[in-house]
Amino acid sequence: MSNILKGLLAGAADPPIEAALMAGGRNNFGQLGNSSTSNTTSPNQVGALTDWSTIAGGIENSVATKTDGTLWTWGKGASGRLGVGNTTNYSSPVQVGALTNWLNVAAKNTTCGAIKTDGTLWMWGAGSYGKLGNGATAAVSSPVQVGALTTWLSLECGHYHTVATKTDGTLWTWGYNAQGQLGLGNTTSYSSPVQVGALATWANIAAGNFYTIAARTNGTLWAWGDNGLGQLGQGNTISKSSPVQIGALTTWLSASAGHYQVVATKTDGTLWAWGQNTSGELGDGTTVPKSSPIQVGALTTWLNISLGYKHSVATKTDGTLWTWGKNNYGQLLLGDQQNRSSPAQVGALRTWVNIAGGGSHTLATLPPQLSSVMTWGNGADGRLGDGTVVSKSSPVQVGALTTWSKLGQGYSHTVITKTDGTIWSWGQGVHGKLGDGTTLNRSSPVQIGALATWLYVTSGYGGSVATKTDGTLWAWGRGNSGALGDGTTVSKSSPIQVGALTTWLNIASGHSHTVATHTNGTLWAWGHNYWGSLGDGTTTSRSSPVQIGALTTWLNLAGGYAMTTATKTDGTLWAWGKNDYGQIGQGTAGSPDRYNSPVQVGALTTWTNVANGQSHALATKTDGTLWAWGRNNVGQLGDGTTVDKSSPIQVGALTTWTNVASGSYHVFAAKTDGTLWTWGKNDFGQLGDGTTVDKSSPIQVGALNTWLKGGGGVESSAATVELP
Repeated sequence: MSNILKGLLAGAADPPIEAALMAGGRNNFGQLGNSSTSNTTSPNQVGALTDWSTIAGGIENSVATKTDGTLWTWGKGASGRLGVGNTTNYSSPVQVGALTNWLNVAAKNTTCGAIKTDGTLWMWGAGSYGKLGNGATAAVSSPVQVGALTTWLSLECGHYHTVATKTDGTLWTWGYNAQGQLGLGNTTSYSSPVQVGALATWANIAAGNFYTIAARTNGTLWAWGDNGLGQLGQGNTISKSSPVQIGALTTWLSASAGHYQVVATKTDGTLWAWGQNTSGELGDGTTVPKSSPIQVGALTTWLNISLGYKHSVATKTDGTLWTWGKNNYGQLLLGDQQNRSSPAQVGALRTWVNIAGGGSHTLATLPPQLSSVMTWGNGADGRLGDGTVVSKSSPVQVGALTTWSKLGQGYSHTVITKTDGTIWSWGQGVHGKLGDGTTLNRSSPVQIGALATWLYVTSGYGGSVATKTDGTLWAWGRGNSGALGDGTTVSKSSPIQVGALTTWLNIASGHSHTVATHTNGTLWAWGHNYWGSLGDGTTTSRSSPVQIGALTTWLNLAGGYAMTTATKTDGTLWAWGKNDYGQIGQGTAGSPDRYNSPVQVGALTTWTNVANGQSHALATKTDGTLWAWGRNNVGQLGDGTTVDKSSPIQVGALTTWTNVASGSYHVFAAKTDGTLWTWGKNDFGQLGDGTTVDKSSPIQVGALNTWLKGGGGVESSAATVELP
């Protein structure tokens, strides 16, 4: 389901672009390539290499080439679709043979194909109805050549049929044809390539479930096959066995086909869609099917498009990544599992290159990301990591390294991973919270151990918790009240494993407690529980993880001083713990003073990201709005007042908020344009605006528009920023 613009209208393919490969969504057969079978709702890197080139996503498998011309596959191996000579599932990329002349790849359903630099065409996987084009219908677990020609240019796999163009501009199809999807004027299936008409002006091609879309070099767009949901764009639902033109325009550039939906671009950069729309996959803000092209918004900056089963992926000319449609497995990469009926931006990065929508997963490449770490605020104990103990009211860079990744900001210390999988820390070292085997303060980053398998990290008052790529969970620092989850109350100055499970997924640290989810969606908690912040119905502290209820639908988490906030896969918002300032969002403050089990905040099902401070909470919605509630003595709710709120109130009127994080009494939030905004307490310059004056409304931190993620301690701040 790859649809990388290859310059086909000019008859040329893109040169390989060296890039990291990111993946997210469904992972039941390891199709994300991250050595696990756990779903992810945000982009995760496939390995540590940055030499990926072209990509494609099948129904439950993935295929890609590298810049050295090698071919790699992973995911479900049934029917031999991985091409490695067997039917074994692989959750990490495996090389297909030893050749180094692979160029472009295609995948859909149970079949894959690729073109080599010599112009030969090769296919593998299920052979039903002759869709491999080798004159047979048997499955093949290693690449087989389609004929002997050396003039193949582009390839697209449909559900049970295949479409390809040659360098002379001719169009060829083969496979299942009951709906006329081969475009040959009949419904006869073919096991070898057959030419569609006599024209030699075909350019961009796309193959859907039982239909085909193709553009010609004159800018016209054509369709044929099944039309039950209007996917042929004719204004009706009548199927066609020969190509029919979609309208009369001559400005079509490229198209991508999903299950029964099509999204296409024009030469003016506009985006158009038609067909099935049950999950908002057309991006027009509705779930109503369309049998004729309708414009998606009014922008003229759309570049590449690729459709999955029922979701859409696109990039703009500014390098940003956008998704919409079905999101039941997190395939939209937005950090939740809520469908979107309009395009939503994925993070703030502006360097996305190639994209591919799989069945219920998404693949995308971007050049190796260089990011520095900036800090500001209280410099005591070395917590800014800049080699000093001097406070700063404007951001300063931590060292000269540009390979920082996941950030965990504690109360007076910072822990962060690098892109190479190592983990580092700085700041106050009491209780062993830096994890370096000592209790010393560090004013510059120090590495924790020598391992390079760290994935995520979160930090609280006295320590940190982190996961590794193998799904194990580790903790270090202050052990009071069982905060480390290792069955004791003893502090540890080096990472120790929490239990033996390898299925930990999301983690969040509070002041002295931790909450985490497993890959099965269950919720677990441990540590201090006087205020009911664990949510297990008691006020008893726990030194080992205990399950919170029996639900398997927990998604995003945030820990506060003595409270927890979380979202579920249905988009609902829940909170529990201390409620003296209304931070549980129930419309009351102090009565009751605590909730020791999760209670729903309102009835909405559109909540996404969550963050907690000392006694306040924040959350974003799918519409890009930002909301806050709880204590507001220093303006930490961002509503222009210092009045506490016991129910969510909107922060301004903007709909462009993406990420939100909070320190004890100050808040960070990023917008879709990459800018970073702060508000709240500022006595040590922790807002980064060059002053020490509190702010009750968002103010921008500098002029940069390349901020990635921020985090706050008691009186200090840290954030990663993308480098050009």
